[in-house]
Formats: sequence, structure tokens, C-alpha cells
Amino acid sequence: MLEQLFGSKTRFRILRTFFAHPERSFFVRELSRAINIQLNAVRRELELLVNIGLVKEGDPSSRDSVSLRGKDYGQGVSLRKYYALDLQSLIYPEVQALITKLQILGQQEMIKEIKEKGGEIKLLLLSGQFTNDREAPSDLLAVGKLKEKTIVNIISKHEKDLGFEVRFTMMTEAEFKERRQMMDKFIFALFEANNAKVINELKV
Repeated sequence: MLEQLFGSKTRFRILRTFFAHPERSFFVRELSRAINIQLNAVRRELELLVNIGLVKEGDPSSRDSVSLRGKDYGQGVSLRKYYALDLQSLIYPEVQALITKLQILGQQEMIKEIKEKGGEIKLLLLSGQFTNDREAPSDLLAVGKLKEKTIVNIISKHEKDLGFEVRFTMMTEAEFKERRQMMDKFIFALFEANNAKVINELKV
């Protein structure tokens, strides 16, 4: 659905990557690998985005380029162009707002499916990338008598629309209560982080 709104899956995935890292610049090959789309298709969409003024291109020597893995590309890139969001573009705020809304919609769809098909869930907590807290140790915690394979499949299906890999944790109610009683570091850090309890039958 999200890809249809943006005209092509390549365009949507490129924009999703850019808006997830608005201050970064990327090489074509790096984007191609990150979104798993052929190089020529990525080039075509980048040209379109440059033409409408949302993305700008430049010489790597004029700006630091950071890869998705946070590694410096080092020597040998001086002749390659980088691409980055034009934060001064007139349409930047509108596109940013739309992508944010679509990602929220994707979250809601994933949560609904987990609640309906994930088993007897006693606690479903969102944190990390869902609540813009990068210090949180996990993005999603599910506790209860869970259908683990089903939950894994649901998360995997929705990661494409969310725009990030979901770090998730699943445990039984007994394990959760034991770890919480022992002041387990992981549980403590997760509850100290920004979080949203979607299901909270445990009253924690």
C-alpha cells in the first residue's frame, strides 16, 4: 500500500531510507544494497528526486559521507557522487509528514495483527525505534503464551513498511515475572526507556 502511494517500491524505499537518516549522504551502490533494488532502478529514481528538488547530489569531497553501517568509505570515492535530502526543499516538510504518518499506519497494522494472531498476550510493550528512544534495549516486548513463529512472521512482513529492522523480545509470563523480581538489567532498562504498553494485563 505504501509503495503504491509513492508510485513505485523503489522510490518509497529510497525516501524511507533518506528520511530515516536525514543528515546523511549516500552513494548509489550503498542505497542499492540497503534497499535490495537493482542499481539502474535506483539511479532512475534518484534522478527523478533530484529533478523535483527533494534530493541533491554532490561531490563526496565537499561533504562527509556516512554509510548505513557507520563506516567511512575511505579512498577511491572522489569521482562518485553522493545523494542526500535537500533539507531546504519546499516539499521536504510535506513528504516528511506523509512518511511519518504512513509509518505510524504500518505500526498500527502490525500491532493489530500481533494482537489478533499472536496468542495469549499478557503484555505487549513498544519502545526503542517505536518511541524514538535509541537507548532502549528492544523495540518490542511480548509476554504470555505466545505463538512465537506467527509473531516473527508478522514482524518480518511489516518491517519493509516500517523502514527498520525490529528488535523484538518474547518470553513467558513466568520468565518475565522472575526477571522483573530479580531487577534484571534488560527489563529494568526497557521500562526506564520511553515505552508504550499496548496490552498490559499484568498491570506493570
